[in-house]
Amino acid sequence: MTAVVTGAAGGIGRALCRRLGQAGHDLVAVDVSSRLEESVAMLDQEGLTMHPVQADLTTIGGVEAVAAAVRKFGDVQVLVNNAGITRDSRLVNLSNDDFKAVLDVNLGAAYRLTLALVPMMGRASIINVSSRAYLGNFGQFNYSMSKGGLVGLTRALALQLAPAIRVNAVAPGLIATEMAMGIPDDVRTRMIAAIPADRMGEPEEVAELVAFLATDASSYITGEVIVIGGGRSLSR
Repeated sequence: MTAVVTGAAGGIGRALCRRLGQAGHDLVAVDVSSRLEESVAMLDQEGLTMHPVQADLTTIGGVEAVAAAVRKFGDVQVLVNNAGITRDSRLVNLSNDDFKAVLDVNLGAAYRLTLALVPMMGRASIINVSSRAYLGNFGQFNYSMSKGGLVGLTRALALQLAPAIRVNAVAPGLIATEMAMGIPDDVRTRMIAAIPADRMGEPEEVAELVAFLATDASSYITGEVIVIGGGRSLSR
């Protein structure tokens, strides 16, 4: 069983690789960052094997590099489009370069890689890692737009690829990653106060949800967006 995980060098990506590896998948771990080597070494110490591909998925060459790596393992059973970046700014200060970069990585990369790998899939599950920000976040115009686009892509692909390939999205809220810990303490404290669960989520909790969507236990779920945000609603 082959699983492809993008954004594998980040906190959520590493947790995804660990959980899917524990489930017995052959892991093709993709990231543009050289920190991918750290994730590979860490999981290797835990007895899990990852096949790393350092690639820029905003380029044709990067997508082709992943496809070439995947061909060595046969059919793809699971694809997790997790790669993402932020370039936060108020709309009046948002540069065109930052706008395009976020859309190209968060949405464009998922579209391009999915298109390349679908011919290598039989019965399979695609999980797109969106964000609760798809509902709209102040100062995250480009990020919210990209994650909303990922939701639209999820639903369109679910219709197009059914019944053999299921496509779902998970939308994490505030998760304890390096990105979240980079938020100023006072801002992060206010954000946590708005969460009914009264804490940040853990990357491992996101990974558990993704792992469920990757199995036949979720075989009647497709085209859905599942928010994993500790109960925080749009109104809060």
